[in-house]
Amino acid sequence: METTKTTRWRARYWVYLMLFLLTTINYLDRVVLSVGAGPLAADLHVNKVQLGYLFSSFLWGYALFLIPVGLLVDRFGSRSVTAISMTVWSLATMVTGAATSAMGVLVSRIVMGAGEASCYPSAARIIRDWAPSRERGVAMTALNSGAYFGPALGALALSWLISIAGWRWSFAICGGVGFFWIAAWLFFFKAPENTRWISEDERETILRERETAEQTGSDSVSIGLTGLLCERTMWAQMLTQGCNVYTQYLFLTWLPNYLQTERGMTLLGSGTAMAIPYLGSIVISMALGFLSDSTLNPAAVEKGQRRRLVGAVMSAGAVIVFIPMISNVWVVLGLITVALGAASAGIALNVALLGDLLRTRRDIGRAVALQFMGGNVFGFFAPIVTGYIVQATGHFAAAIIAAGIIFLVGAMSAWFLTWKPIGARAAGMVSQHAVAGRRMS
Repeated sequence: METTKTTRWRARYWVYLMLFLLTTINYLDRVVLSVGAGPLAADLHVNKVQLGYLFSSFLWGYALFLIPVGLLVDRFGSRSVTAISMTVWSLATMVTGAATSAMGVLVSRIVMGAGEASCYPSAARIIRDWAPSRERGVAMTALNSGAYFGPALGALALSWLISIAGWRWSFAICGGVGFFWIAAWLFFFKAPENTRWISEDERETILRERETAEQTGSDSVSIGLTGLLCERTMWAQMLTQGCNVYTQYLFLTWLPNYLQTERGMTLLGSGTAMAIPYLGSIVISMALGFLSDSTLNPAAVEKGQRRRLVGAVMSAGAVIVFIPMISNVWVVLGLITVALGAASAGIALNVALLGDLLRTRRDIGRAVALQFMGGNVFGFFAPIVTGYIVQATGHFAAAIIAAGIIFLVGAMSAWFLTWKPIGARAAGMVSQHAVAGRRMS
């Protein structure tokens, strides 16, 4: 009897698995260009600077559509928007394999990025609808882990696939994988109220713990987009996020090419080597996330003390400045693992810090959107700047050292620019009015 009950209570974990697969496929489609950059560049006569623009191009569409797609999710729900968006980015990935010029690759990658913009807004809505409050950390961990498992899987599988079938087939096959996810999504996934494959006990638990009560106090006030942009802490949050994302996208786009050209690895060898840091970063990120939750009491969270760990993690990531001085490739991979783990944990902890500091809870969606916009602006520049540096110097040394310095800038931002709560004045005014109202009554 207990076994049956436990099994039923875990039925919603299939939704968490689907979220994990969603981000896995998302990042698999992102990394296919990185793994196949060598043969693609040779076939289409693409230099390092042009390659940097191609690596960055998906972020153009992603950043442009991030907020509009979030509004569509709020308006039409996550089920249909996610399916349509994934159809768009899967088709764009397949079309990339048919490109005959760098411009063709550029356009298809921009469209792919526009489709992928729905991933995190949709997932946030799904987690809100499906995950009981005590499990939202588990659901978010499942979602974010796919963003690092995807590149690891891509590095291993795609390097082999490209070596036997060519880079064009790798795009076609990666794009096709998304349609299997879409079919399963549309067939099985509905709102928990209308899903038949969960027990009534589980359904009641999900609905009971979902936030449906009218928000009061500071939760009922909003300072809006303009108000958020007037907060110094909000800008610091965007800067910190950007410094994490810069390093994340540097390695996501250029790591295979770096291992092949700078470290003399074969296509297959670089794929295997690339998987190691991404798998290791998942372990580091999860451990640091647990450390953050276990060492902070509610009072420390309220004061924004999470900033200390954010800064410490990003400072540790700056060890990549030593990479150009090291000849042993395994030590290099170890330092890259630390950097990717720091970037992953830094991104997640910085989002948590934003929630700690925000006093007007109705602004959480706008605030997170701004935070991710800041991150993607930096991410947009990472592949391009790296391309110019490598083209000018013939090496990756200066580009990697620059990423380490940017890590330190982000750490300084977290430590010294995020002391003030966001929206504290508006929340305080609401509290004063509430107190005055109680006195009058």
